[in-house]
Amino acid sequence: MDTIFALATARGKAGVAIVRLSGPGAFKAAVSLCGSLPQRRRAALRLLRSDEAVLDQALVLSFDAGQSFTGEDVVEFHLHGSVAVIQAVLKELSHLDGLRLAEPGEFTRRALENGMLDLTQVEGLSDLIEAETEAQRRQALRVLSGAIGQRAEIWRKTLVRIAALIEATIDFADEDVPVDVSPEVSSLMATLLDALRNEVRAARSAERVRAGFEVAIIGQPNVGKSTLLNALAGREAAITSEFAGTTRDVIEVRMDVDGLPVILLDTAGLRETADPVERKGIDLAVRRAEAADLRVYLLESADEAAAITLRPGDLRVVSKADQAKNWEGLSVSGLSGQGIDALLAAISAELGARIPIDGVMTRERHIAAMRSAIEALESAQIEVTGGMQLAEVAAADVRRAIAAMDVLIGRLGVEDFLAEIFSSFCIGK
Repeated sequence: MDTIFALATARGKAGVAIVRLSGPGAFKAAVSLCGSLPQRRRAALRLLRSDEAVLDQALVLSFDAGQSFTGEDVVEFHLHGSVAVIQAVLKELSHLDGLRLAEPGEFTRRALENGMLDLTQVEGLSDLIEAETEAQRRQALRVLSGAIGQRAEIWRKTLVRIAALIEATIDFADEDVPVDVSPEVSSLMATLLDALRNEVRAARSAERVRAGFEVAIIGQPNVGKSTLLNALAGREAAITSEFAGTTRDVIEVRMDVDGLPVILLDTAGLRETADPVERKGIDLAVRRAEAADLRVYLLESADEAAAITLRPGDLRVVSKADQAKNWEGLSVSGLSGQGIDALLAAISAELGARIPIDGVMTRERHIAAMRSAIEALESAQIEVTGGMQLAEVAAADVRRAIAAMDVLIGRLGVEDFLAEIFSSFCIGK
């Protein structure tokens, strides 16, 4: 395998910049620049040279294969973070035989190929790099720590036990089996199916933490939706006007609400209209509101009826806080800011209550793999319930469920997902 190198920190001026080398020629290449390497996993200062010219004084670290991020021999140069120093070191490395610049995500891909990470941990690392809020950071770290792989391994062991019990009845079909395995098989299947179904139910909210919860602001025209959006965003994200029907398209604003990633949607006012363009905007508003995780219905007055059916957890908010004298619910003023903090707290509380404490299945791929396992196991359960006459068919279904677990953590079918996952990685990662 080639020895690769790249800048592992962001480009541009900084206090420190890290250049990473990985591969069988990493140690030899590093020695050609710094003369000698410090003891493995110990940092030491070295002068980096090109012939007799000093490139920089760097902190040098080295890691043996099997004890590094990539699983290969790795060297890191911690340089002074000027553009000139970085360019000089990268140029010198590019002239060395057997070295080449890393491709995007190649260090992490090598970690996957060398068994240092499984596919779900790679996805967790990608999510951690992209994390913008505290909830995203915490969730990504759980995935990166191997939480999905640990659960999948427990489920896989249960499936292997089920398969072994079923296949024992096949092997001894012509003999008297001393113990009826059906009760244990049925119990294991029922327990595992409950666990998988619960994980799939929790996956919707876990995925929203990764991608962002959509919160739609809806209501009649000129009730103050755009003004409220601007107040929540702290900037003029939407045009406001005294004329009804100003908002035609859906305006999106990303926010961090108490550590939760939230996408606020400002939508067209809900009313009957003959204007075909406004009608399209209203239809779009209704569709996005239906698909949103939470709706904030803005009311002109406390006794106004909602124009759409609200779901449990949706928030009814009076738009003119100074006029909501007898209203005990939420009220806001987008102009003065009154009630904004209370509304944000209500949004945070409602969405926060939906987040599973230990939810880690964050991608559609995870859900698809678990649903495949559930489908196969349900089929096997039906066959076992009818007696062990269909034991061979049941065993085949259990093996399909085991394969689904292997797909989940990347033991099978991994190539189909790698291009998409690594497309978001930088060259130094």
